[in-house]
Amino acid sequence: QVQLVESGGGLVQAGGSLRLSCAASGRTFSNYNMGWFRQAPGKEREFVARISWSGSSTAYTDSVKGRFTISRDNAKNTVYLQMSSLKPEDTAVYYCAATARSWYLMRPEDLQHYNYWGQGTQVTVSS
Repeated sequence: QVQLVESGGGLVQAGGSLRLSCAASGRTFSNYNMGWFRQAPGKEREFVARISWSGSSTAYTDSVKGRFTISRDNAKNTVYLQMSSLKPEDTAVYYCAATARSWYLMRPEDLQHYNYWGQGTQVTVSS
């Protein structure tokens, strides 16, 4: 079992920055590839970014490329999402998730392959 707790959300003006953190506990954190997803009101949960267990591979959805950066610190059992140049359309609840599935055996947007989820943190970007 892996427990995930997100933090760092809040209200920010368009063009601003936030850094989300996701602290993991339980099983060995470095065994898991990690992902960030978001869900806006009335919309389905969507993929934002993912990072491999070692941190050597990352992937992003097109709408955040060049603005968001995912990283991890296995010594601290934490994954981060640095968000810059935020836009109102980035407003959503952001979730981190962990998967034991091989990086190459799933598409980034395959939510069903993520075994563990956090409770989410709200990000609101005002125009």
